[in-house]
Amino acid sequence: MLNMDVLEKGSLELGIELKEEKLNKFSRYKDLLKEWNEKINITTITDDIEIDQKHFLDSITPFTTGLFNGNKRVIDIGTGGGFPGVPLKIVNEDLQVTLLDSLNKRIIFLNEVIKELNLKDIEAVHGRAEELARMEDYREKFEICISRAVASLDTLSEYCIPFVRVGGHFISMKGPDVEEELRISKNAISTLGGKLAEIKKVTIPGTDITHSLIIIEKIKQSSTKYPRGGGKPRKNPL
Repeated sequence: MLNMDVLEKGSLELGIELKEEKLNKFSRYKDLLKEWNEKINITTITDDIEIDQKHFLDSITPFTTGLFNGNKRVIDIGTGGGFPGVPLKIVNEDLQVTLLDSLNKRIIFLNEVIKELNLKDIEAVHGRAEELARMEDYREKFEICISRAVASLDTLSEYCIPFVRVGGHFISMKGPDVEEELRISKNAISTLGGKLAEIKKVTIPGTDITHSLIIIEKIKQSSTKYPRGGGKPRKNPL
């Protein structure tokens, strides 16, 4: 078993106590990540400590919002190697998690992770957000949509907010400087039925890296016009 001291101590700083069983799952997850990364491109972060800090600890910082307690339905858009969805699920087994990614190779990897870690009530879905968000089983069905994907907030809002039920939240995990991005995204957030609730700054334990959790509350239903297809959310943001 890998040394998980960095993760164990860091999680305590975030107010999360990880018992041995959960630490073992993170350890196995790390093994799989490194093993599969040699076959397909999942992450550029391959150092053990950096995986703990920049993937695992970063992924569980949303617990500091208080929104991830109990049994919530969560969708992770552009999950990549399973971040933040899989770490969130390991910490709170009651979450019902959907992992969405457009690259099927990553979905195959994630299904292996789900099986190896014996995780229940979690699915990995191959598809595009603009298509899935129009499907009845997914549209406005989630308490939380979260994304650590690299896209501008105005674009991400169109991809993500339609998944969220009224009264739920879209959380965008961003870097430290978000004011300009928020200003540009104001129209998109409003048009899609959202309202900025909070910007929560979090420091990844053991590092000097500060990230922002942009928390957007869904206050009204999204128009059926959104999300637009054909790459329009990226090419021509609202």
